[in-house]
Amino acid sequence: MNSSMKIQSIKQERLYLRVAEQLADKIRTGEIGVSERLPSERDLAGLFGVSRPTIREAMIALEIADLVEIRSGSGVYVKSTQAGMASKLMPDDGPGPLELIEARYFIEGETAALAAERANDTDIALIAGALQDIARENEASPAHEDADEAFHTLIAMASKNSALAAMVERLWEWRTTSEMSLFFHEQQRRSGVLPSIEDHQKIYEAIRKRDAEGAREAMHAHLGRVLAQVVESEPGSN
Repeated sequence: MNSSMKIQSIKQERLYLRVAEQLADKIRTGEIGVSERLPSERDLAGLFGVSRPTIREAMIALEIADLVEIRSGSGVYVKSTQAGMASKLMPDDGPGPLELIEARYFIEGETAALAAERANDTDIALIAGALQDIARENEASPAHEDADEAFHTLIAMASKNSALAAMVERLWEWRTTSEMSLFFHEQQRRSGVLPSIEDHQKIYEAIRKRDAEGAREAMHAHLGRVLAQVVESEPGSN
């Protein structure tokens, strides 16, 4: 191959952005009118042939672009703003927030299991300290989740697998820097959704007791509950 040949790099498409762009085009052309209520997430998932988490992420992208607004107890409605008429919806700056939770479900289940087998006394003490910090942060105003990140990354480090630990750190880096994830988690905090002390306590106890399968199950239960909590609540519903 000629080394001077110009090749355009191939980027992996985000499925939620493809959905959001189609809806944005219909809004911009007037096919979906101003103040019109969008179909439910379940109906949109059927129309596009995608999962509800993908539709939820598309709604977040449209809301960031100021093309839609969520009305409490009513649903998602089209807006008409100058910002929303921009040619590009939003920068493709990382996986969607629900994609990240799903990835964490699989990866962090294994880091928790390995931590239960491999953590030393110092690791256990550090994880316990992060657990206490989560409780303090939940009571802080405004609430933030630095301790939650520390809890999960400390478990990954306690797995003694540097590749897995690096993967978990990267997932949390996306969570704390991606525009989509920042917007999503700020909404969650404003609505009163905070890290569950009970969930994290169960994960910690399983690791402390050297119960690998229990740690895996506790982590899966925690992140599975987080994902279900988001997906099962329709935007705008009470």
